[in-house]
Amino acid sequence: MTSENLPPHDVEAEKAVIGSLLVDGEAIFNVATFLEPQDFFTQENQWIYDACFGLYQRNEAINQITVAHELAQRGKLEETGGAAYLSHLVSTVPTSLHIVDYGQIVSRLSVMRRLISAASQITTIGYQADADVDAALGKAEDVLFKVRHRRSLWDFIPIRDILGQYFEEAGPTQPAEGKIAHILTHFAAIDDLLGGLQRSDLIIVGARPSSGKTSLALNIARNAAVNQKACVAIFSLEMSRQDVVRRLLASEANVDCRNVRLGLYNEREERRIMEASGILSEAPIYIDDSPQLRIMEMRSKARRLHFERNVDLFIVDYLQLMRGEVRGDSRVQEVGEITRALKALAREIDAPVLAVSQLSRAIEQRISHKPLLSDLRESGSIEQDADVVVFISRAELHFTEDEWKKDHDIESDPYPRGIADISIAKHRNGPIGDSKLRFISRVTKFEDLETELSAA
Repeated sequence: MTSENLPPHDVEAEKAVIGSLLVDGEAIFNVATFLEPQDFFTQENQWIYDACFGLYQRNEAINQITVAHELAQRGKLEETGGAAYLSHLVSTVPTSLHIVDYGQIVSRLSVMRRLISAASQITTIGYQADADVDAALGKAEDVLFKVRHRRSLWDFIPIRDILGQYFEEAGPTQPAEGKIAHILTHFAAIDDLLGGLQRSDLIIVGARPSSGKTSLALNIARNAAVNQKACVAIFSLEMSRQDVVRRLLASEANVDCRNVRLGLYNEREERRIMEASGILSEAPIYIDDSPQLRIMEMRSKARRLHFERNVDLFIVDYLQLMRGEVRGDSRVQEVGEITRALKALAREIDAPVLAVSQLSRAIEQRISHKPLLSDLRESGSIEQDADVVVFISRAELHFTEDEWKKDHDIESDPYPRGIADISIAKHRNGPIGDSKLRFISRVTKFEDLETELSAA
């Protein structure tokens, strides 16, 4: 019963929902998870459903008498048509059997009305002619995103369905629609402990400058995209996209990074670079090198790319260069906003988000130089929101070979040249532990070492 002169609505479906509730108050359990008072088009029906909803929230009975009393308490009984209108609603439906069907009609038409409203808001954004085009696009995308995601997408699911999904993902075949179950880093030292990067997880890779945190993130991006054909998106806030590509090329071709940057390579190295270029050009890797990226802008870009390409892994390099939407007095609060948004993004798009993070100088004052969770700069929320925290440290950055010899037995504990200590300091759903990787600094590349993992 949609009028051509009014936004989409169906008064009869609205009446049927309320009539069903007045006949059977417990039927509200079937619609309360997806139907809200503002979904009703007419003011009277909205008020009555809101009264039913109020009774439901207070765990009180819903029937013609209690609803009339609730409306009277709110001063809305006469405005809704009084007890006579409630009696009329009861007479419209003999049973509450089809309340979900009626509720879905009301909900669907409410979405259409919100879509019309969103179009009007986007028009207003366009007329404002904001000088910041990316900000305007971000606002417009958020308006549409809220239309789609206003309601919770999660609800109770029978355990048999969850078990079925679990065994499908745990089996030898890929999940439905070719979705990769989890992203492998292809470093045994990390994958053996984490089981790969899990979807919806926020992973923090932390280290002091020049320790190789960006290199590890890019190595993981390469391994996932080339070996697993996973779609990877990289937000590079520190390096330009050209620098990112040069580092990927140097690592893939095993050619000194400086020579790749300056074009100083011999014929043999040039062939390796061309071969590496062919491999990388086929990899589904997307790079955004916007500096000082705002969290709203990043989320908009991430959602758009995910919609277009079904991204399997997002990488942010690095966290401390991001900006919150509201710059307050406390940088800690701003970083908290950012980490919460990154975790929310991981859940929204159901993909792991790996964020590189700087560590504080406190490590330098510690004799062991081993990173701790408290070393995360502007930590607090980073430690709290992260599902996994991986630290990288390299003793060779803190000790010369002569200094090392003074305190270590060179025979049993040789100088750790090119050795990176990898510490899983937090793992919300599994073990923590320490291991080692080899780091080849001239090509900014990590490799596995034959070593035993020590899991805690």
